[in-house]
Amino acid sequence: MSPARKRSSVPARPPLDRVLKSLGDPVRLSIVRQLLDASEGEKACGCFAYDVTKQTFSHHMAILEEAGLIQGRADGTRRMISLRLDEIEEHFPGLLELIRAAP
Repeated sequence: MSPARKRSSVPARPPLDRVLKSLGDPVRLSIVRQLLDASEGEKACGCFAYDVTKQTFSHHMAILEEAGLIQGRADGTRRMISLRLDEIEEHFPGLLELIRAAP
């Protein structure tokens, strides 16, 4: 029997350096931008546009989740991903607007 995958808990207020580091990669920044542009505020995990392997994409998603920027929920057989909008705005006001406005 293999050990269960250990999930790290998201700190109440993620450290700024951790959040900025997570946004420092073009793939992760693209994920956040795609979620900002999502019509319903969330996207199914398989609906993101990316040009890396599935394993690498999953790694990038895990980094964003550990930084407290995104969250996932089960929806039947799909995993829906959304930004933690309220928490991000509370702890880092204006960050999402800067991301949205950046070229």
